[in-house]
Amino acid sequence: MDCTLGLMAEWDAARYHRISDPQLAWGRGVAARLVPVRGERILDVGCGTGRLTAEIAQAQGVIVVGTDLSAAMLAEATAERGRAGTGAGDEHGRARVQYVQGDGAALPFTSAFDAVFSNATFHWLPDHDRLFRSIHAVLNPGGRLVAQCGGAGNLDRFYGRARAIMGMPACRPFFSAWQDPWRFEGVEATRARLEAAGFDDIDVSLTDAPTTFDAPDRFAEFIAAVCLRHELTRLPVDMRDPFIGQLTALATEDDPPLTLDYRRLNIAARKRAS
Repeated sequence: MDCTLGLMAEWDAARYHRISDPQLAWGRGVAARLVPVRGERILDVGCGTGRLTAEIAQAQGVIVVGTDLSAAMLAEATAERGRAGTGAGDEHGRARVQYVQGDGAALPFTSAFDAVFSNATFHWLPDHDRLFRSIHAVLNPGGRLVAQCGGAGNLDRFYGRARAIMGMPACRPFFSAWQDPWRFEGVEATRARLEAAGFDDIDVSLTDAPTTFDAPDRFAEFIAAVCLRHELTRLPVDMRDPFIGQLTALATEDDPPLTLDYRRLNIAARKRAS
């Protein structure tokens, strides 16, 4: 949920926190591969509203730092930490969860963490070479990276439909200089970048993750808040609901209906010990 200033529309963080169950479900699967060890310091890159950050911090004896470029996301994460009590200290008085604003491709740490975790974030960062160098720099020797993001082919059907509507006469003037704000990478390119950044024990794969919603209004709210937030900022207010409505109507005809064709890129790697 990290984002790059100047490129990204700001998140409606409270709304995202409420509707981001698909991201939470994927993230729990990624977190299960993290296997935190007592005494470790873990960095959550693109922590968003902190739902997963707080869950990772429940592991005994770990300290978790969440970082995101979105001030709105971090404000929601901090508020949620207070409501849930996850800011309470460990046996040494250190807060189990801390939040720091920062760009995932220019992290403000050096050799400070034993593990880096990330979910549904890397595809929002345009320079993956810089991203992996930045993560490598924050890890201690032997430290590990466990992450998942949108991968090659992610939402091809959905975004293909959106582009078709964007190209219609009524919408076309608002998208004359449009550039996709995401980068959905493949396995081999990602493996090569990780190797170049100094990682070993690299494991990269793609997984289909179709996500179905149980009602048109839930589908519409999700795509408006998550998938199309950049596109909607280009349109006049009175054109936004019809834009979402057209895509929702098309999705009701799919089999199964109201399903987003997500595809996830799974990443695991370790910083060389020396």
